Amino acid sequence: MSTIDTHASSAPASPGVLACVADWIGTTDHKRIGRLYLGASALAFIAVAAVGVLLGIERVSPTREWLEVGSLTQLFALERFGFTYLVLLPAMLGVAIAAVPLQLGARALALPRLALGGWWLWLFGAVLGVYALAQDGGPGGADARFVDLFMLSLLLVAAGLAAGACSVATSVLTNRAPGMNMRRVPYFSWAALVASLAVVVALPVFAGDLLYLYVAHHYPSGGGLSGNLALSEWAGHGFTQPLTLVFALPVLGFFADAAATASGARLRPRGTIQLAIGLAGVGVLASALQAPPMLDAGLIHEDFSTIVRQLLPFGIVHGLPLLGTFALLALTTRQLLAAKPKVQAPVVYGLLATALLLGAHAASLVTHVGDAALVGTTFEEGTWLLVVLAAVLAALGAVTYWGPKWWGRSLPSVPTLGIALVAAAGAALAAAPLHVAGFADQLGAVFPFVQPGMQASVVNFDYSGPLELWNGLHTIGLGLFAVAVLAFVALALRAFLLGKSAEDDPWGGQTLEWATTSPAPADNFATVHVVKSAEPLVDLQPNRSDA
Repeated sequence: MSTIDTHASSAPASPGVLACVADWIGTTDHKRIGRLYLGASALAFIAVAAVGVLLGIERVSPTREWLEVGSLTQLFALERFGFTYLVLLPAMLGVAIAAVPLQLGARALALPRLALGGWWLWLFGAVLGVYALAQDGGPGGADARFVDLFMLSLLLVAAGLAAGACSVATSVLTNRAPGMNMRRVPYFSWAALVASLAVVVALPVFAGDLLYLYVAHHYPSGGGLSGNLALSEWAGHGFTQPLTLVFALPVLGFFADAAATASGARLRPRGTIQLAIGLAGVGVLASALQAPPMLDAGLIHEDFSTIVRQLLPFGIVHGLPLLGTFALLALTTRQLLAAKPKVQAPVVYGLLATALLLGAHAASLVTHVGDAALVGTTFEEGTWLLVVLAAVLAALGAVTYWGPKWWGRSLPSVPTLGIALVAAAGAALAAAPLHVAGFADQLGAVFPFVQPGMQASVVNFDYSGPLELWNGLHTIGLGLFAVAVLAFVALALRAFLLGKSAEDDPWGGQTLEWATTSPAPADNFATVHVVKSAEPLVDLQPNRSDA
């Protein structure tokens, strides 16, 4: 399909701070829109991670009150809301908006004003949500007005993110370079398409639940829907697995593209890798059920038909995504090792993030096995945190990889690699102790996975295990990850503002974004490239060796 140019070209930017601000807030350049999402999510991560570390310190010694007891419910809600809808999803969406049109050989993002409007709607909803939680709203909040405001803010956030996802999906479906059929779409763009379609399907369901709860809470009529905990009980599926795993799907596509670049070879088998990414997105079906399928405790003693009725949806929603993620990691890593790749920072970030995501898929499956008795414990919280940190790690890798196209400068290799290793270690250390504590029956804090009719857990840190050890390790791990992110942000600011100009193709890439200049101009490409294979840059450079 030929490239469709929906970009409203603007005149060159005028000098002056006000003119620069005006250019950004009304831009239709997808690279700027994507960086707005990324920048806002980076600031949100720093703030929410600070809250998370404080809550971790509180858990280490619950007998000594570091934080006001009455604020704990709202702070845990802020952590869950912030990491999920202010960090995880906007970070993935920001990378997709900034990178996908370049990969497709398009001069613009489809529906750029929709994507920009979605960012403003998301930002407004995010501010309202934080304010509502600060005023004792949210799940368990005591002020009914701000409980209502929190639900409305979630509606705005969901609508804004769905608008951005719609723009990404439309771009992949309509804005491809001539000759680029769906089998030739780059892996990251394919993963962005699957994730965006999943978001467009799941968030309206989530929004419908929120609207229903808002009406029930604002006009209580009994039936158990007027209480504040109904937000966790009936809309909690929007804050936990498997939906958050679907939000992190672009991690897989980023790793596949970075691996192909590092290996210098055409990554095969292409159809199988695309299928693996598609399988990883099947978990979105849980949003239609509004509660992920579970295996009842003692299922093995039930009759055959009961076992089949439970195993079938469980295998589809939990088993297939785990299989897809494992297949992608196994196939890609195998080809990487066979090709003796260059040690490039982006592929290290992608590999580590995908490994963390695979662990989250496996942990999510275990959580929903009734005999494990993990529902409502910190095991779910550890799995959720692993998903968030894997996505953030991949976003850092994406900034490293595509930074030359967005800013025209490259990050230094050695310190960037060091940050990747520290961040991955911090992510594992932040999540694993919560998994261990979950097996020892430490309760989750807020927004746990609960099925309709089940009571949501409250803030309670006491359990039979070594309280200080596991909660202390979790706090250290989250703090270590936050320090790594801060170090990366500082390194990136210095490199992108003061570093040397980057080459047009600093990595030896295979996809079309490396065929334009660094930084890419507002309209991306001076000419429209005709694609003859899934690795068009190899075709455009006949003298280039291809293993």
